[in-house]
Amino acid sequence: MKFFVDTADTAEIADLAATGLLDGVTTNPTLIAKAGKDFLEVTREICGLVDGPVSAEVVALDHEGMMREAEILRKIADNVCIKVPLTIDGLKTCKALTSDGTKVNVTLCFSANQALLAAKAGATFISPFVGRHDDNGFDGMDLIRDIRLIYDNYAFETEILVASIRHGVHVLESARIGADVITAPPAVIKGLFKHVLTDKGIEGFLADWAKTGQNIG
Repeated sequence: MKFFVDTADTAEIADLAATGLLDGVTTNPTLIAKAGKDFLEVTREICGLVDGPVSAEVVALDHEGMMREAEILRKIADNVCIKVPLTIDGLKTCKALTSDGTKVNVTLCFSANQALLAAKAGATFISPFVGRHDDNGFDGMDLIRDIRLIYDNYAFETEILVASIRHGVHVLESARIGADVITAPPAVIKGLFKHVLTDKGIEGFLADWAKTGQNIG
């Protein structure tokens, strides 16, 4: 399963990229606003930090406007992936862009039917929002199960990119179901390293090592 980080904080991206675990980055207008930098500038910087796809989102709502913005965004770097909303105009844009080889991430997916439409439009990635789904009284992971089943039924190549991840259980369940990608905030990814027994084990080893009075190097 691929790991993307959901942030526009370049320091966090660089820190995670150094682990070798990071396969890509997703951004959105809200994350760019939090970064407090110029949209094109920060996107270019992020693209230089990772080799994998960097999702950069259009803000136009009409097909023509999306295409104009996509033309600007995909010139930033070869690893830019254009992010479009799951609307009729978004899927028109998806079809046009993927037809000429541009990667497209279709976002704000909340139903398996929507995911089916995105796959038929040739989406590279579909981004179902599990956390927001949970917030509204649904089971976000059931949505991922349904999409996985449908995509497997018809051998769609669109990758399931689980978004709006709130905690490690979402990551675990996504892996169990067979999602292709997860994108999560830096804190959630870093939280996956943590376990109380790991911490206790390190503490015990260090205490025993101190008793030897030795040092390495």
